[in-house]
Parts: sequence; structure tokens; C-alpha cells
Amino acid sequence: MYIEPFGVEIWMNEWETRCALNLAETCVESLTIKELLQLTGKNDTDLSGLLTMKMTYGAIEGSDRLRDAIAGIYDTQARQNIIVTHGTIGANMLVHKALVGAGDRVVAIVPTYQQHYSIPESIGADVQQLQLRENDGFLPDLDALRDLVVPGTKLIALTNPNNPTGALIERPMLEEIVQIARAAGAWILCDEVYRGTDQHGAGMTTSIADLYEKGISTAGMSKAYSLAGLRLGWIAAPQEVIEAVSIHRDYDTISVGVIDDYFAALALEHREKVLARSQTITRGNLSLLEDWVEKEPRISWVKPRSGTTALLKYDLPVSSKEFCVTLLNETGVMFTPGSAMNMEGYVRIGYANNPDILKKGLALVSDFLARQPE
Repeated sequence: MYIEPFGVEIWMNEWETRCALNLAETCVESLTIKELLQLTGKNDTDLSGLLTMKMTYGAIEGSDRLRDAIAGIYDTQARQNIIVTHGTIGANMLVHKALVGAGDRVVAIVPTYQQHYSIPESIGADVQQLQLRENDGFLPDLDALRDLVVPGTKLIALTNPNNPTGALIERPMLEEIVQIARAAGAWILCDEVYRGTDQHGAGMTTSIADLYEKGISTAGMSKAYSLAGLRLGWIAAPQEVIEAVSIHRDYDTISVGVIDDYFAALALEHREKVLARSQTITRGNLSLLEDWVEKEPRISWVKPRSGTTALLKYDLPVSSKEFCVTLLNETGVMFTPGSAMNMEGYVRIGYANNPDILKKGLALVSDFLARQPE
């Protein structure tokens, strides 16, 4: 099976360990286990409970405790609608493999996480891309979507909040997308890994799984919950999807680790505290980034409304990869080139890390930009 090389992951693998200030990171600043225990009202002595944990495969679909905790972040989902996966990346792969066949129409709203068009392409699907545009605030053109979602379309794939733009599709537009999908009989796969990071209100985006009888939500512990090291995600979906996914999952997952399951359940049972920390970081850091963008004549953007990333348009006569490599070599600051997401002329910044790192990195980028010829 041929599949397109994963542009963002190749970039991260090459440079992530070679930079001094990683402004390409997409997770809210990661928690230590000690910090997680403190947030959840536990302490070091509570770890002693792990000493008697037998290192078996554990519950194959995920423990009842964890699946109940995951169901609790949705309005209408129950334990039987949840299956635990190896990260959101595993969840997305399983959904595409379980639902999409050769020749099926898949509409991917891009830019997005590359899985959502490269995996169905590798299966032989008829993948149509709907390009988000800056002058639309990186929100989908619904008339264009209607043209692409023909009767019999198998799947519409999107990320909400969007990666990499930080655009947020709110409930009214999601309901219109549901109407388009329902008319064609299509599933909607919504990668919601950044859910919980909205810049206003409670921060929790409406989930497609709660809006549509053929809505599928994927998410995980990496971004909003600051626990990427658990490598734990999930699918929330109708029972027929869970059953179809389970057949594929037996071949590539079996189960997640019991320790990962334990800590994910602990975090989700105290999600208000975990997400409050994340929102403090993302909202404070976005304000810092906004101030910086306003002062930089060679940088423009559409301000994110959610998520942890933004696309920055730069005014320099170089490719995005050349921009990022030169910046990294001269300053140690790492961005992700837009070319890795088919968005040439932009770079992606992750702004949810330690505020001091963000401030220091942006100052170095300003110096770099000031040195570039007019």
C-alpha cells in the first residue's frame, strides 16, 4: 500500500530535537505526573495503588471507568459508544480503514491533519478537497461543500477546532454541515483533539457526535489535556461504527496500556481543573501572540478562536521551508513550514507552551525579521 509521506511529522522528526525554542509544539504545555496528581487532589502516596496493578492487556475496549469518563465530555454519548485507541492518530486511522473503500467519495476540508486525505487516498477513495480560505476566516464555504458532497458520499472529514488555523466552526454552521451530510447519507468524521480550548466561554466546542446520528468524534489526551505521553485517544460514535472499528482494531491495537488508561481516567474525571489550566495558558499566550503580530509589519494572520496553533502569513520572498530552516539555524526557534500542510506562504506556530518560551522565541523572530532585506 502506498501512502503519501506525512509532511508535518517528517518535519517534526527532523528538527524537533535540534531546536532551542520549540514554537512548533501543538500540545498545551505538558503535565508531569506530579502536576497531574496535584491538580486532581492526589499526592505521591496515591501512586502506591499502582504497585498491585497487574501488567496484563487490561480491558480490551478501554476500562469501564475510562469510557464512562470519556462519555462524560459529551452530551448524548454512553459507554457503549466509546472505544479507546492509541492516540487520536490511531482513532482517525481506524475510522478511515473501517468505513472507507476504494472508489468511495470522501470530502476532506483542508488544511487539516494529513491523515484525513492521505489515508483515504491510499485506500483508493475518490478524495475531494475543500480548501479553506483566509478571506472566509478559514471557515468552510458551504455552497462549495454542497457541490462536493454528492449523493452517496461516504464521508466528510474535518478538524474542529481546525488544525492548523485555529478556526472554530460553531454549532449553527455545524448544523448546516450536518444537513448537507444527511442529504447525501454521508458520515461526518470530526477530529476534535483540540476540543476544550475555545478562547471564550466554557471552552468546549459542540461535538459532531452529539449533533448527528452519523457523527463520529475522535479526540485524545494530547492537546487540550496536556498528556501526550499517554498516547491515548478514543472514538465516540454510533454502535455500528464501534463494531466496524473493533474488527480493524483487533489487528493493530488489541488494547491500550493499563497505566495509560488509569491516568487518562484520572485526568478526565477532573477535567474541569485540567482544562482550566489549559485555557489559562492558551488564552494568555494568544494575547501575547496577538500583541506581537500587531507590531510585526511582515506578519499577518486570522486570529485563532480555538486550538493551540495559528497560521502566520509572512512577507518575505522565500519558501516556507527556507524561512523555517534559516530561522532555526540562526535563532534556534522552530516553526512548521506551511508547505508541510499545502499552505505555502505561511508558517504554523504553536502558542500553548510555557509563556516564557513563547516570549523569548517571538523576540528572536522579531530580530530575525528585522535583519531581512526589504
